[in-house]
Amino acid sequence: MRVLLKLTLDCTPDAAWRAIRSPAVLREVVTPWLDFESLEPGGLPTIWPEGPHRVRALAFRRFSAGEEFVHVSYPGGLPEGVRMLRDGGGAITGPLAVFRRWDHRMAVSALPDGRTLYRDRLLASAGPWEPAAWYPTWLFWQWRGRRLRQLAPGWSYDPPGTADADARASEPRR
Repeated sequence: MRVLLKLTLDCTPDAAWRAIRSPAVLREVVTPWLDFESLEPGGLPTIWPEGPHRVRALAFRRFSAGEEFVHVSYPGGLPEGVRMLRDGGGAITGPLAVFRRWDHRMAVSALPDGRTLYRDRLLASAGPWEPAAWYPTWLFWQWRGRRLRQLAPGWSYDPPGTADADARASEPRR
């Protein structure tokens, strides 16, 4: 099965790039239908580093829906100005384990007006369950797209050494 999104996001490409690499934004985008909690020491990172990350999916932010791996990579060899995150993980247990193959790619690039072109592609296989899984998956992806468009105007990006550093420097010392 293939599910695609192509959206214009009202934020800069740097802000969108930071957001799609953030587990906190993932959690905001999938709410209220899903949530994720880390099963790794130290919890969810601020930004996904490359490699596998074991999480528990929570239906309606409350009920365990199984365990899965978010397996992050950042493919190279892309056209200039395009940045991509790939999740090649998948569910191990629970209802989402019906997907035997999971290849989710999100890419951002600049539009001439300073906003962001966001492209999202899911290639998944659910074997004999694919006809039943396609429409709910497509519908969920539309929800994700809607949430991305709603959240994007509030995203910002402060490069290291700017506002973040200034805020830390102005904190009272203890």
